[in-house]
Amino acid sequence: MKIGMISFAHMHAFSYAKHLLADPEVEITAIWDEDHERGSKMANLFNCQYINDLEQLLQLEIQAVVVCSENKMHKEHVLAAARAGKHVLCEKPIATEVEDAQEMIHACKEAGVILQVAYPVRFAPAIQRVRELIRSGAIGEVVAINGTNHGQMPGGWFIEKELSGGGAATDHIVHVMDLIRWILNDEVKHVYAELDTKFYSIDVEDCGIVTLELESGVIATIDPSWSRPKTFPAWGDVLLEFVGTKGTLSVDAFKQHSTYYNDMEKKIQHLSWADDMDQGLIADFLQCVRKNGNPSITGEDGLRTLEVVKAAYESDRLKKVVSLNK
Repeated sequence: MKIGMISFAHMHAFSYAKHLLADPEVEITAIWDEDHERGSKMANLFNCQYINDLEQLLQLEIQAVVVCSENKMHKEHVLAAARAGKHVLCEKPIATEVEDAQEMIHACKEAGVILQVAYPVRFAPAIQRVRELIRSGAIGEVVAINGTNHGQMPGGWFIEKELSGGGAATDHIVHVMDLIRWILNDEVKHVYAELDTKFYSIDVEDCGIVTLELESGVIATIDPSWSRPKTFPAWGDVLLEFVGTKGTLSVDAFKQHSTYYNDMEKKIQHLSWADDMDQGLIADFLQCVRKNGNPSITGEDGLRTLEVVKAAYESDRLKKVVSLNK
């Protein structure tokens, strides 16, 4: 299977490319990147062609593309891939505006191509086990959820609103929200959010608390803050606690790690020994392309989480609860 990579702007692109090449039946045929130096460097690293014209890349005999450009560029790149008849794995968030996400979903359906959104935390074994336990009724009826997706402040285009669409709320609400939807098969009804910039002198929010009421009546809170210092031994966390009528269930998606005291680089590191969730995501996407099947994480999944993000910004602006109408 021949794959094209559209941009290495997002740091996840490197991991995705590595796992693509781990499949003996897959080759990365070419890389396009607006940044010539970055694109050339990645093409040399992954032993493929660098192409500075996106349309030229899309004219190649490739089956699919992986889009890891800046959030704002997702729409342009996914629409171009759909016009060329290429299946798409798109980095999260699907887009920066709800209308853009809807247009992307429609274009891919019309073109008959797969649109999968990259939510790799679904493939963490601990998260999958939590889903099994909750759906089996192990803790009874879920009544409340507390979730966090803390991280280090990434800098670069992530803090340029015109490219990212927003700060920590854009970056991190979507991961936890996707897990809540996937585990409970439930949707958000009301959103209340308070967002702020407390840790860094940047033009986007770096912290906040989002409170949600789901259609089932479950109450959930999400802390998406960029609150981890540069000295923190990992990029961040994904923590979830489910409160049920028969018990509580807590999960740390990155708990399986060794602590490495690295004197050479003068830092402490968490080295994961868990199954690689990015590998699970890529394997799932490749299987979907091979079978021309329905993606396990759809464009609609990306749209639903983006709606929550946009409602959080609206709630923070208006200082009141915002309702989502499906």
